Amino acid sequence: MHLIVTGATGLIGSAVLHHLITTPAVSKVSILSRRPVPQANGHSKVHVYIHKDFTSYPPETLAQLKGAEGVVWAQGISVTQVSKDEYEKITYDYPLAFARACATLNPTSEPFKFVYVSGEGATTSPGRLTQRFGVVKGRAEAALIALGKEYPNLKVYSARPGVVDYSQHPEIHEYVAKRSNLMKVAEKVMFPAARRFLPSQHSPTKELALVLTQLAMGDGKDLTGAGISDEGRIASNAALREMAALA
Repeated sequence: MHLIVTGATGLIGSAVLHHLITTPAVSKVSILSRRPVPQANGHSKVHVYIHKDFTSYPPETLAQLKGAEGVVWAQGISVTQVSKDEYEKITYDYPLAFARACATLNPTSEPFKFVYVSGEGATTSPGRLTQRFGVVKGRAEAALIALGKEYPNLKVYSARPGVVDYSQHPEIHEYVAKRSNLMKVAEKVMFPAARRFLPSQHSPTKELALVLTQLAMGDGKDLTGAGISDEGRIASNAALREMAALA
């Protein structure tokens, strides 16, 4: 199976890439990235395509991705790190542009699964007190679901991880961006606290990567069960934990 991943130099993307590399059922991994991906080095089944404009996918780029059956869209950035316009572009415009391109990538083959990494706090029904990241991610979720209805071969899922904990995933530690001393201290407190006191919000990267990959490799059917919403297309962190047999 051929899968695509974006955001492969980020935290969740690094976890997903590690899982894809070590999963025999995945025969080819295509990465769209603005820069080289060190974790991909030395792996013959991994192909890195340097791509600068995530709003445009020319025919030659799509030709390289032909035959792919799914993507884990892990590209993202904190709302505190960029301007409002830039955050909207990365969080909303970029995934929508690629989903439209993927909708016609393999029109006669198996359904193409688009797995959008969202986050707890996102909502497709925002209120006055909804944080900006939740509003923008929710808008992206809703737009992707609508796109899936427009293109029947495109099967969209949105995953909402909570406290993303990579502390017990040593295989990716060298690829995770360096944390400030303050962040390191916060993570040492936050990760164990989430594991013990708020397990429903805890999202360990090994298990998260497993579930995201399974969704991209699956049949594209509606999800069911507790924590699933929006016609079986959105999975809360509790639902992701259930899929990973953590609940």
